[in-house]
Amino acid sequence: MPPPGQPERWPEAVDSMGILGMFRRRPHERAGFELYGAAVAAARQPALFESLAVPDTVEGRFDLVSLHVGLLIRRLRRDPDARGPALAQAVFDAMFADMDLNLREMGVGDLAVGKRVRQAWEAFHGRALAYEAALDSNEPDALAEALARNVWRGEAPEGCAGRLAAIARAQDAALAGQDIAAMAAGRVRFLAAEELLHDA
Repeated sequence: MPPPGQPERWPEAVDSMGILGMFRRRPHERAGFELYGAAVAAARQPALFESLAVPDTVEGRFDLVSLHVGLLIRRLRRDPDARGPALAQAVFDAMFADMDLNLREMGVGDLAVGKRVRQAWEAFHGRALAYEAALDSNEPDALAEALARNVWRGEAPEGCAGRLAAIARAQDAALAGQDIAAMAAGRVRFLAAEELLHDA
């Protein structure tokens, strides 16, 4: 965490997407894409959709990716090593460069791409801040309530939000114990959803 009195900063969205961001090399760019890819793979584990009734839709997949990427960025930007915040920015850049590219491959025009990526950034940022506040709070139900609002739009099946919150806390703890040098090399380990669901 930053020193007392210093505000915590999330990665900047400015110039990180679209034409301005796609063709400029950045520190840790390769590692950022590899770490982002690992977070996406963790978010797309079928057990999360099948066991927790997360909608297997564009919105549902975005919500789980946002959760896992948010946990990863939280871990990185809190590292005392200077590489941590730089890697957090690289992961953020990778996420929205990937989104930009996917929209263009779908045939979405330049102006619409910018608008949709901005909307996605706002949705991601709001979720990430809510989850971080819940993880840092002393309220045991805060994270489950935040997840219920976002993932299931306030209508989570009984027990599912609490189980996903337990999974998120386990992933958060596992990420906290991983070495920054490995992450700088693009290596990160997320826990298997099936094992976590067994314990949740």
